[in-house]
Amino acid sequence: MCLFDEFVAKAHYFTERNACHASLPCQPTPPRIPCDSGQALTARELRVMVSRDNHLWLQMWRDRQSDEFHQLSVNKYLTRFWPALEIPHGSRIFVPLCGKSLDMLWLAEQGYQVVGVELSPIAVKAFFKENHLQPVKQRLADFTLWRHGNISILCGDYFSLSLTQLGQIDTVYDRAALTALPEDIRPRYVDHLHAIVSATTNIFLLTIEDAADGKPPQRKQQVDAELTSLYARNFEITLKHADTVVEDQSDALTPSPVLASYKVYHLIRRAPRT
Repeated sequence: MCLFDEFVAKAHYFTERNACHASLPCQPTPPRIPCDSGQALTARELRVMVSRDNHLWLQMWRDRQSDEFHQLSVNKYLTRFWPALEIPHGSRIFVPLCGKSLDMLWLAEQGYQVVGVELSPIAVKAFFKENHLQPVKQRLADFTLWRHGNISILCGDYFSLSLTQLGQIDTVYDRAALTALPEDIRPRYVDHLHAIVSATTNIFLLTIEDAADGKPPQRKQQVDAELTSLYARNFEITLKHADTVVEDQSDALTPSPVLASYKVYHLIRRAPRT
C-alpha cells in the first residue's frame, strides 16, 4: 500500500523505522510472516515485532515530539463523512492508538461512548489535562483505565487488549493507527482487531496514500491493493472519498513538496460464512 506515514516526524526522527522519507515503499516487500500464511506467531515473536515500534512511540512522547504529528483540530474528514454513517447515539466507538486526538472529544460531543487505547501514559495524561477534564483512574489487568464522562482511554499495549477488557464495540474509528504502523506489523494489527471486536462491528477508516507513484488517475480513485488484502476477507470495502493534495514538507529532511491522496473508507462486516 502506498501509505504515507501520518507521523512524518516519527519516520524522520527514528531512521530505523520501516519508512522512507514521508512514505512507505510503493511496491513493498511482503511482510515477514504474511497474514494468511498459516504460520502462527508465538507470543514471544509477536512481542519482538511490536516492542520495536512501541519503544519508538514512547520515546517520541518522552522527547516531546508530538507537536509535529498531533492535529490541533478535529479531523475534517471525520466531521464531513461520519454523520452519513447514521450510527445511533450512545453507540460505543473504539479509537485504536488514539494518542491525545481531539477527534475523541468531537465523537463524545455527538453523543457516543468513546473508548480509546493508547500506549503512552504521557499522551493519555495530556489529553485529559489539555482539555480540562478530571478523569477517574483504575487498574484493569495490564491497563490503566482513565475515564471522564463518556470518554474512556485504556493506557497500555493494543496487542495485549482482550475482547473482555474492551467490551462491545459498534464501530471502529481508525484515523492514524493502520497508517502509522510499520508494514510488517499491519497484518497483525488487523488480525488482533478482528479478535477483540464482534462480528457485527464496522470500521470507519482514514488513510493517506502516495499519489505520486506513477498510477493513472483512475487507479488513485480505487481501493488500495494492500487494504484489500488486509480487510476484504471479512469486510465489504467502500471508498467514500479521495482527495489529492500537495503536502508541504518544508520542515522535513528533504523539504520538497509531495503529492498525497487522502481517502475515506467505510468497511462493513461481511455475514459469517456458513
